[in-house]
Amino acid sequence: MLGLILAGGRATRMGGGDKGRLALGSATLVESVIGCLKPQVGALALSANGDPARFADLGLPVVADIVPGHPGRLAGIPGGMNRAGREGCSHVRSAPADTPFLPPDLAQRLSARLSEAPIVMAASAGTGRPIRQPVIGLWPVALREDLREAVTGGISKIGIWAGRHGVALEVWPTDPVDPFTNVNTPEDLARAREIARG
Repeated sequence: MLGLILAGGRATRMGGGDKGRLALGSATLVESVIGCLKPQVGALALSANGDPARFADLGLPVVADIVPGHPGRLAGIPGGMNRAGREGCSHVRSAPADTPFLPPDLAQRLSARLSEAPIVMAASAGTGRPIRQPVIGLWPVALREDLREAVTGGISKIGIWAGRHGVALEVWPTDPVDPFTNVNTPEDLARAREIARG
């Protein structure tokens, strides 16, 4: 299976730029995600727009959105599916570049739910019902044309498209730390740095 790190956002709440390059401690956010996913997948790729050379130091292939203009997080996944298909992979496991505390059993537990639905999403245990993490999931390459048509047709919400095919949720506890904590603002980054130090 191909691991796809989604790094194509504009990071407007962080002031712009490549948010994944922000330092968490001794590593950047995206390096933390790479360190977590690499042992769990057969191959890794980075989904990002713009000049791919700026990520050359990471040693990963870079795939761009299939639709220009930053149409949403869903647009990065079809490019990853295309690459996965060329490499003979059946599925793509995706995660954003700003989620540095991903669980070490992410791939194993998502894969275990494939018998229940074609798409599997991670979720955090909430106080009432689980909180979906729509870009942390497992996507079948067989649906790449369907997803490409959805994205080019203007659908940008992952939940809308995934709901058409069926979704299984795999839920992780949030104590002591939500493993899907993501960094969107300077305040989020400060908190993430505290977690990393602890």
